[in-house]
Amino acid sequence: MENGIDKVSGSMLFSEEELIEVSGLKKGGDFVEVTCGCTSHRYGDAVGKLRVFSNGNLEITCECTPGCNEDKLTPAAFEKHSGRETARKWKNNVWLIVKGEKVPLSKTAFLKYYNQASKNGNGIHKAHSGRVCHRDEFVRCSRCKKERRFRLRTKEECRIHHDALADVNWKCSDILYDRITCDDDEERASRRVYRGCSRSPTCKGCTSCVCFGCEICRFTDCSCQTCIDFIRNAEA
Repeated sequence: MENGIDKVSGSMLFSEEELIEVSGLKKGGDFVEVTCGCTSHRYGDAVGKLRVFSNGNLEITCECTPGCNEDKLTPAAFEKHSGRETARKWKNNVWLIVKGEKVPLSKTAFLKYYNQASKNGNGIHKAHSGRVCHRDEFVRCSRCKKERRFRLRTKEECRIHHDALADVNWKCSDILYDRITCDDDEERASRRVYRGCSRSPTCKGCTSCVCFGCEICRFTDCSCQTCIDFIRNAEA
């Protein structure tokens, strides 16, 4: 169990009835992958691969063109990337192909884990507005000086980033969840602006995506001043 949500095998996430005739279906370790897309009246269809995780996370790898390298996009970021004119309605604008027809994501079963996580706050810190409050952050490698992205959706991910930020000698090879070395290219500037804000895909920091301390990103076994201050305030 991770932050109150059981990790479920991809083969157990959805019933056979929920998956019937859904295009691009692939079952992974703790996710299900399907073909998705978003339509712009100007640019046409942008197609991608949507991964639905048991903890509520949604990630899209864009395949709009053969040379597109945009991956791990939130649905809102994918909607913006596609050029959709009426953005910020990704639940209706992002679609799956079911029985050969485009069906809005909101009319499928693929949002049930996202909705459950949003309702319960499990694994996701939420502001008073109910929106995600941990955007992606970057840490610079002490060797190659390239900045690397850290996702902050769960307590485990927040701890990895927290420890990396505190380590003045942190380097690319210290990343545990991805095989990145100093030889790998730094993220393109056009990709770096997408940091997971639920209000605006290219947000530079707001109350909907910047957290100033919560039980997810602060740790009782850490002796840094930030964590100590948070614990003292919580106990006061």
